[in-house]
Amino acid sequence: MEFESPTSRPIPSDVVFDPPPFPIIHPFLPPPPPLSTVLLPFPFNPSLFFVMDNQRSISLLQFMADEGLVPPPEEDEKRKNAIKKLKQIVSLWIKKVACQHQLPKHQIAVTSATILTYGSYGLGVHSSESDIDALCVAPFFASIAEDFFVVLHDMLKRSPEVSDIHCVKSAKVPLMRFKFDGISIDLPYARLNVLYVPENVDILNPFFMRNIDDTSWKSLSGVRANRHILHVVPNIEKFQSLLRCLKLWAKRRGVYGNLLGYLGGVHMTVLAAYVFQRHPDATLNSLIMNFFQTFAFWPWPTPVMLQEGMLLTALDAIEARSFMPIWLPSSPYEFCHTNITKSTFYRIRSELLRGHNMTRDLLMPDFDWDHVFEPFPYSKRYFQFVKIYLSSPNHYTLGDWVGWIKSRFRGLLVILEGILGFCDPNPTEYVDSEKTEPHVVFYWGLQHVKNNFIDIDLVKGEFMKIINNGYEGSPGRMELSILLTSRLPKKALMVGL
Repeated sequence: MEFESPTSRPIPSDVVFDPPPFPIIHPFLPPPPPLSTVLLPFPFNPSLFFVMDNQRSISLLQFMADEGLVPPPEEDEKRKNAIKKLKQIVSLWIKKVACQHQLPKHQIAVTSATILTYGSYGLGVHSSESDIDALCVAPFFASIAEDFFVVLHDMLKRSPEVSDIHCVKSAKVPLMRFKFDGISIDLPYARLNVLYVPENVDILNPFFMRNIDDTSWKSLSGVRANRHILHVVPNIEKFQSLLRCLKLWAKRRGVYGNLLGYLGGVHMTVLAAYVFQRHPDATLNSLIMNFFQTFAFWPWPTPVMLQEGMLLTALDAIEARSFMPIWLPSSPYEFCHTNITKSTFYRIRSELLRGHNMTRDLLMPDFDWDHVFEPFPYSKRYFQFVKIYLSSPNHYTLGDWVGWIKSRFRGLLVILEGILGFCDPNPTEYVDSEKTEPHVVFYWGLQHVKNNFIDIDLVKGEFMKIINNGYEGSPGRMELSILLTSRLPKKALMVGL
């Protein structure tokens, strides 16, 4: 679908909701008028608004504490130790690889590799359940196929702290996935055109980005984006609080998860940084208010860019037509990859408008942050669901199978949209207590359309064509079925449906 200028006409759509599952949002509504132009039924009192703003900020910080958004110190110490031990293994590994490549002794003596963290842990906004995204960065002579996926894999496998290790070579960014002292770690790989990599290498320095391969470039993009954002935000601690709140909001409202067509961590980070840059002295409450107002009325598909004057050249052919294009803040500029579709775009916009309506009035009586962060009521919004049941003979192969299916979920979403016009892919993973085999269940909300029959076998056949293309692991089983809301498991209803 080609987009015209956002001022020319709304995004074309052939979807008709009867009735609409959410409030109708015009894609290009103008922003609300500034406070100075609003007619109030009483004299404007700046000090009252100042007091209310600070009270809301304090109550939001208390809400964060009650929700346990900040892990206890002992958990952070455990993660730091895991990264420290992983760095030691990588240091031994690169010396071993240098010897195997028969480098001169003086080069073996000085060569080094390191681990760089990024994602939620690198930004300092991780939760107790979060994985650690850690990038292995090594010199030019260490290959990914042999030295990383074989030599380092074997060294990690022999380490007593490591369990459940497996390679994901077919991913967009190839990586190893394992648990280190019980902490889940995703470890992609990048090699630089140098003999040794400093422990705290400045990955934003163009010197280190010379003549690197495409895989390394993709692996480094997450680290570079994190580092750049931490450089440009004026107050890191306040930014971390803002981002923690926004990620919790997106998860509770069912609009978090890039593989499911929603906002991923990098998208939330860029959007939060965009608002924070423009309101550096605002309170936490005001930042949340500005976030909802800014993006509820944003003229999508105009891109969101942290730096003014980015040159929009050599656009990615797919991302240039994205519903919600967001630019990574590192040079050369590139889009954050998204899987957003017509349905998920509609859901995100609806949730942004809801957030704006719930927070915009500082004098709203009985305001409660619990209402803003209330879980999305799937079972009250949808008449029927697609049940996606994924199983495998053991837990080890289940992880690979589910990961592969999730990476192809956008294809299933597009198929369902083509039939019904709308589908809401609930990102939550459920377990059926009546099943004994290792499995995961998803329930996706469907908008009820009169006289519209769903041939679920046809849907499964089309989706299987997508799944079977390129999978190298041991395939599991997938079952698709249509459930009425009344037939949803009671346990699922209790935990978010």
